Amino acid sequence: MKIRVGAQLHPQQGDYEALRRAVTASEELGYDIVYNWDHFFPLYGDRDGKHFECWTTLAAWAEQTETIEIGPLVACNSYRNPNLVADMARTIDHISGGRFVLGLGGGWKKRDYDEYGYEFGTAATRLRSLGKNMPIIEERLGKLNPAPVRRMPILIAGTGPTITLPIVARHADRWHGAFPSHAEDMEDPIAVLKGHCEKIGRDPGEIMWSVGVQPEELDPFLAKEASTLVEMGVTEFTLGFNGPRWDVGRGRDLLAWRDDLNA
Repeated sequence: MKIRVGAQLHPQQGDYEALRRAVTASEELGYDIVYNWDHFFPLYGDRDGKHFECWTTLAAWAEQTETIEIGPLVACNSYRNPNLVADMARTIDHISGGRFVLGLGGGWKKRDYDEYGYEFGTAATRLRSLGKNMPIIEERLGKLNPAPVRRMPILIAGTGPTITLPIVARHADRWHGAFPSHAEDMEDPIAVLKGHCEKIGRDPGEIMWSVGVQPEELDPFLAKEASTLVEMGVTEFTLGFNGPRWDVGRGRDLLAWRDDLNA
């Protein structure tokens, strides 16, 4: 499987026109996918700073771009009816010509829940709700007319061994594990995921594994961790970029590393 590089553009702390330029730059530089996230307030810097909503932004990116995949890393299961999520994903998939990746997670940011009126519950209840909603989303994707352009990849994020990884094993085409500080941090989650796949008779090789990388840590990552993660089976590496500039050019070394390996 080829190595892929993603750019996660945190939709915060800047103006939309600069964010839009970063999406164009991501496509021109050759990133494989551009992600945003599903929050309502900034996670870093000024906590009341500028911030843009996930799904409406993705629809704009779908119209703006031509070749790069797009998706949320990740959409919060708690915020929307699962049938609606499937319908929105299918619609953006058509706007993009079949480039949408449906990234999903259980949700975690309490301020989002409190200020927008969602029940926060516990980590376990939020994740169990994700597991309950996955078959509903999959069923709705199969009923929609028109259907998605392609068999839409479903990405699930998280490393929880007892709830999250069984959901990944059963439902995910792609898995975003974490932003590990060291390659060995992924050893246990990978082993657990393989175990859950074995229990249900699924080949874990059917799931694309990904991790995140902080741009300021890219040099030591390439020197010490990247090749080990590839040997472990990780094939997508996503850099996170913040506003107000979203300087995706900082990922050139990772893109060059990808190209060398894929060649």
